[in-house]
Amino acid sequence: MTDHKHLKRLVRERSTRTGESYTTARRHVVAARVAAARPPQHQPSDLVRRLLHAAGSDLSEPMTCGLGGGIGFMAAVFDYRGMPPMLTVVAQHHPAPWTPTVLTRLGVPFTESHSTTPAAALKALRLSLAAGRPVYCTVTASRLPWRTVTVPIDADPHGILVLDEHPGGFTVHDAAPHQLPVDAFMEAWSAHRKGRHHRLVVTGTPTVPLPTAIPAALAETTAHLTGPVLGNAFDANFGFSGMTRLASQLRDTRTKTGFPRRFAEPAAFTFALRRLHECLEEQYTAPAATRPLYAEFLDEAATLTGNPHLTEAASAFRSSATVWSAMSTTARHPTTTDPTTVFTTLADLLDQARTIEESAIPLLQLPT
Repeated sequence: MTDHKHLKRLVRERSTRTGESYTTARRHVVAARVAAARPPQHQPSDLVRRLLHAAGSDLSEPMTCGLGGGIGFMAAVFDYRGMPPMLTVVAQHHPAPWTPTVLTRLGVPFTESHSTTPAAALKALRLSLAAGRPVYCTVTASRLPWRTVTVPIDADPHGILVLDEHPGGFTVHDAAPHQLPVDAFMEAWSAHRKGRHHRLVVTGTPTVPLPTAIPAALAETTAHLTGPVLGNAFDANFGFSGMTRLASQLRDTRTKTGFPRRFAEPAAFTFALRRLHECLEEQYTAPAATRPLYAEFLDEAATLTGNPHLTEAASAFRSSATVWSAMSTTARHPTTTDPTTVFTTLADLLDQARTIEESAIPLLQLPT
């Protein structure tokens, strides 16, 4: 009975936000619950969805992902002492922090804090948990015992959700529930020095209707795929220009920054391919470069906004997803050890994905 009342409340809240009939709103709420039962595809969106659910508001993972900006592209190669060059591709929207972006777009009130000392941070965390509010915390992924990372970089932020405290530790959510002793949690929480002891707590429910929030999200995704993101020279690595640049580097056999020369050593070549596969399927993304999940968002957005062009766009991004999947498969299971051949194949696939997505951009424009 309690669950039934909770469902009715969620349906009424959605109907109020979206203007949908009770029957339509109920269908979407139930669908979101069914989707929530499947394993999460995109860790940042899964955490935001769980924060909203705890506050009494249900959104699907695809909708949460789309509101965060959904897809994007950034590619760069970083050099670390004692290691081969490290290729990094970010296939989700970047670089705005995911959780605050979604919450702000929905008009959800939240508090965001840092503490300079572990004792103060731990006290604040426990106060929020005691009030029944889960806490989003930024930690260092390499300090979590269940996480395996290619390169343990303490400066790389990773979000987890602290759900409650039990004798000796905390229950946290990071793709799945985990039990973490207090000392181990504090080590991971303190290791990310730039955002040391960062925590975010949701204090209310959405105030911006989804049909209002969706166009803003679509506009930002479009802008960052087609134009400047940061406003400086590094923008060459973002969006469609970043895809074009990476394809050129993959084919470049003449200069030292071309991939066939930069990753000529067998160890560097293997490492680059492993990183590419990780970045298109696991890290900073959902599977297939986040494109299938974004297509689900567009289908849901088409219903909410009444714009059939978004359904066409969803079909286009499903097509590009097959190309991104072919890229990750090529990287994981190359048919040759010749870098030039493999990198040229990857460049051709990247050009194909970019062409499909460029053609879909006009479909994301909602009528004014």
